[in-house]
Amino acid sequence: MAPFDRPPASARRAVLDESRADALHPPPRSPEHELDDGLLDEYSRAVSGAVARVRPSVVHIGVERPARRGRAQSGSGSGFIITPDGYLITNSHVAAGAVALRATLPDGRVVAGELVGDDPDSDLALVKIGADNLAYARLGDSARVRVGQIAIAIGSPYGFQHTVTAGIISALGRSMRSATGRLLENIVQTDAALNPGNSGGPLVDSAGTVIGVNTAVILPAQGICFAIAASTAERVTIALIREGRVRRAYLGISAQDLPLPRRVVRHFDLLHESGARVDTVAPDSPAAAGGLRAGDIIVALGHAPVTGVDDLQRLLTGGRIDEALEVIVLRRDRRLALSVTPRESAPPA
Repeated sequence: MAPFDRPPASARRAVLDESRADALHPPPRSPEHELDDGLLDEYSRAVSGAVARVRPSVVHIGVERPARRGRAQSGSGSGFIITPDGYLITNSHVAAGAVALRATLPDGRVVAGELVGDDPDSDLALVKIGADNLAYARLGDSARVRVGQIAIAIGSPYGFQHTVTAGIISALGRSMRSATGRLLENIVQTDAALNPGNSGGPLVDSAGTVIGVNTAVILPAQGICFAIAASTAERVTIALIREGRVRRAYLGISAQDLPLPRRVVRHFDLLHESGARVDTVAPDSPAAAGGLRAGDIIVALGHAPVTGVDDLQRLLTGGRIDEALEVIVLRRDRRLALSVTPRESAPPA
């Protein structure tokens, strides 16, 4: 056959028929491909289902602050409603010092809000908006959160309302300093993307339960974002509703969660497999006066077990102020009982 001669019509029909057959009947997919598709569908359903449950409770918050040098100060952030009568949680750095607050609801309504109270030590604030019969989100139990589980963030980064990002829980029990220099404990780390404006919005699990309050990112790092644990948010919210502020007993330490090896648990006959490791002890603090040292592992406080920072924060309530507490610590190969008398932490300036 010459180089440019057309093949016979019968041959062309055979080729076309074969191509058409391949298109109608593609090669069978491998079991690995089918598994990937199934996982993708399950992941998509989990994320979209969680968003559908939580999104109606998420609001965009506009803030006006006192003018400086003749210029009006404004800002914005996110928040989420936790009661049907209009209580919502956001960050202290979003709402503190506001002379006016406005919340834009998912249905487009803009309603005025009033700052009930804020707690810079946890970077949380409680706002009451003038609306009722509202959709609301539920706070979960931080102790049930696991590294590697799905984490979904909803908020208004750069004013783009109801933006959804998803990732996983990267780490638990982190400590970090807020923009004001205060040390925040029991922080949840996630790689769900957060940007300015996400602050105060919810971080939720695949069931749509709030597991954290989004608060910070590290710039210019990618995938290192932080949220305040839901258990902390619940305790702070209750205190702000009752008293308008949070009274805390102060030890003067920074600490982080620490898993304990089985041999250590057996050797000291512990009932749990984790504690709170002391990182620093402030000079002239109750902890220093009581003999606590950096490196000590706190396993009990006031006869209650301590499995991590969350337990310490839960136990150091206002009722513990000026009360001598027995603190059980592991120090190298010894188990020690120390006496520490917490004092009230100074209110923010």
